[in-house]
Amino acid sequence: MMNKQNVELQGAEALLDIGVSIPLRSFRLPFRKKPVQIRLTMKRPRLGNQVRIARLYLKIGVTFEEMRNFNKEEQMSFMSEHGAKVSLIVALTICRGILSSFLFSGILSWFLLWMVDDPYLQAAYTQFCSLIGTKSFENIIRSVEMTNPMAPLNQSHKMKGS
Repeated sequence: MMNKQNVELQGAEALLDIGVSIPLRSFRLPFRKKPVQIRLTMKRPRLGNQVRIARLYLKIGVTFEEMRNFNKEEQMSFMSEHGAKVSLIVALTICRGILSSFLFSGILSWFLLWMVDDPYLQAAYTQFCSLIGTKSFENIIRSVEMTNPMAPLNQSHKMKGS
């Protein structure tokens, strides 16, 4: 039987794998009647980028719960103080490769500041910061603990001579 937390966790994992699409501002090309809408997709960042995102998130110093309770003035203050860091975090979820994250994340961050409306940018930031965590490390840590050669042996067996 699946409980609510397990369902939420599976939903978060699926969302991180599929990605979240961010709309850029639409613009008109001279030869088209309809405006062109370009979208960028945020996906689960690789471990190196997750570490960079965690550092940026901690530098911001505002938790996800605090952000959910912001009024309009607090939202504007947050974006004016931390908008560049937020756009860099979003850029790191779009530029996920080793080289692309170092070469293009700064440029993409600047581009996001000017081409994405702030509600979309802030929603993307809060969505991914709420989903990314240390859950994926629990199995790794558990297996390392079990195979740790420095851990004491199982004490259920008596040693000879004791």
